[in-house]
This record gives sequence, structure tokens and C-alpha cells, in this order.
Amino acid sequence: MLENVKNLVSHDKGRTFKVIHNTLTELGYTVYHKVIDGKYFVPQHRERIIIVGFNMSVFKGKENFEFPDLPEPKRAIREILEKNPDAKYTLSDKLWNYLQNYAAKHKAKGNGFGFGLTDINGISRTLSARYYKDGSEILIPQKGSNPRRLTPKECAGLQGFPDNFIIPVSDNQAYRQFGNSVVVPLMNAVAKQIVKVFNNYHE
Repeated sequence: MLENVKNLVSHDKGRTFKVIHNTLTELGYTVYHKVIDGKYFVPQHRERIIIVGFNMSVFKGKENFEFPDLPEPKRAIREILEKNPDAKYTLSDKLWNYLQNYAAKHKAKGNGFGFGLTDINGISRTLSARYYKDGSEILIPQKGSNPRRLTPKECAGLQGFPDNFIIPVSDNQAYRQFGNSVVVPLMNAVAKQIVKVFNNYHE
């Protein structure tokens, strides 16, 4: 099972993905792929391509694999927010002013760059590995105060890690690692479909 950004499908007019697909086929795999959005499992818009291969010498192309049915996307970001986050996650006046000015400058040029003030009753943008820099893509509004970035624990929640998951690294490392992570319940759902193939397969 492989996972990558959804642009892998369209990169270089589809040639990159074709090379990967053909290589896996040459290596003896029957290949399935699908772009799935994490929003069906977590309160985050995160489209990723999932590639699953079954060894032809074992399954003879008869594995009958299907990607999981997707549940209704009903998650909201407020579900993963901590009650009393540390004040250090609130943006300083300097950073908040910089982000607003930066966004205004690019808006004037007709570009879409800028911070993302998240609707806590909706879903967030994609969490990326650069989140540690300023947290600008996912900011949580706060009454009477500057917005704040997500805490590492909230980033874990955004990727579907369990509540008791222990984060043994610094905030910056945690932001990078969660930004590079997969949506855990989505991978779990795909893995269950793979296991189903194993359990149902008879030579």
C-alpha cells in the first residue's frame, strides 16, 4: 500500500503516475488506485492518492479488492480542539499583522496566498509539514484576542490519532511529523479491505 499527494496523478501530464503504475505492474502486482479525501474520517480537507498492489504470483489477479465505502463527512474541527490551550499558541501582534499584510498584498495582485482562519464548525485546510513556521494555513479564531495555531495534540486529532497518543518530541518536530503523516482512520479503513481480501482468498 502506497500513499502520496493527489497531484501525483496529474504530475507531468500523468506521465509520472503512468511510470509508477507500469513499474508496479512489471514487478508483478495488480494495481488499484483512488484519490480519497480525509474529510470523510477527520475534520480536514486532505486529498491523497492511495495505491494498493496485490502480488500476481499469489493472487493470480483474483483478489476482488475494493476501496472502502466512504461515510458521510460529518466531522467539525471544534471536536478536536483543546479546552484551555497554552497562551503560547496565540499569534503575537507582530506575526498576526504580518500575515494580514501579506495576505492583503497578494490579494491585491489577484493571488490566493494568505492565512486560513478556520470555521470551527467546518473542516480545516490541509495540514502541511511547514505548519511549524507560522501556522498560517490553519488558524483558530479567538474572541477578543489574536487567532492561534493548533496545538500538537490538536494536529494529532486532525490526523485521526487516538486521544491517548503520546507526543515525545518538541512542538516543531511534532508539527512537521503530523504535517507529513497520513489520516490514520482512512488508512485503517483501506487496510481492513486488504485484510478482507486475505481472509476471503482461497487458491
